[in-house]
Amino acid sequence: MIVITAASGALGGLVLQELQNLPAGPVRPTARRPRRPEEVRADYDDPASMREAFAGADRLLLISSPELDPARRLRQHLDALEAARRAGVKSVVYTSFLGADTDPTGLTEAHHATEQALIGGDLPYTVLRNPFYSEAFLPPAAARGVTSGTGGRGLNTAFRADLARAAATVLTEDGHLGRAYDLTGPLWTFPGLAAALGLPYREQEPPGALGWLHAQVRSGRYERQTGDLERLLGRPPTPITR
Repeated sequence: MIVITAASGALGGLVLQELQNLPAGPVRPTARRPRRPEEVRADYDDPASMREAFAGADRLLLISSPELDPARRLRQHLDALEAARRAGVKSVVYTSFLGADTDPTGLTEAHHATEQALIGGDLPYTVLRNPFYSEAFLPPAAARGVTSGTGGRGLNTAFRADLARAAATVLTEDGHLGRAYDLTGPLWTFPGLAAALGLPYREQEPPGALGWLHAQVRSGRYERQTGDLERLLGRPPTPITR
């Protein structure tokens, strides 16, 4: 049996859809607040609920917590892994973030520590290091232009649907245990996106957290490319300018 955490979320819901078209066997979707009859309660802040929900799982897809505080997020992840161990889960697929294998700070702090717990633990595992979602960078339909402070440097984002397909593949195939996949989509730039959409482009760094992110892009931090996502999909990942 396959158990999916956060199945009511955007990524978890897409994974469930993909599993319907694959030889997945029984699937148990879980959610913090179940809204459908087939969903079972599994709250990252309630280890007992996770132990009960994970019981009997051959493979568990542990979708990372949306919690922003790294300490709380890590505690939730570690509690989930302990619940999986105590429930007798046979293997875990964990959705991490690109760079978490080497960077123990910032966005990847909790992911890095979670990966280390998997490596040092006794649960068989597979790590899927996801990039930023492409959907987050598409301008609204009514946009009159595109701005960024990225200096024309590239991003390697991917659409949730492709990442869900990759997760479903790992959940239903053998040969992935003990492996970590760095998933990257086709490299793109904000000026290129504007041109593809027929919109004017202007270089202007946004304020706040988004400005920090654009500065990271400008440094080349998110230009890394691998073939891992394409290999799991069996086709090229979907470009942002479809």
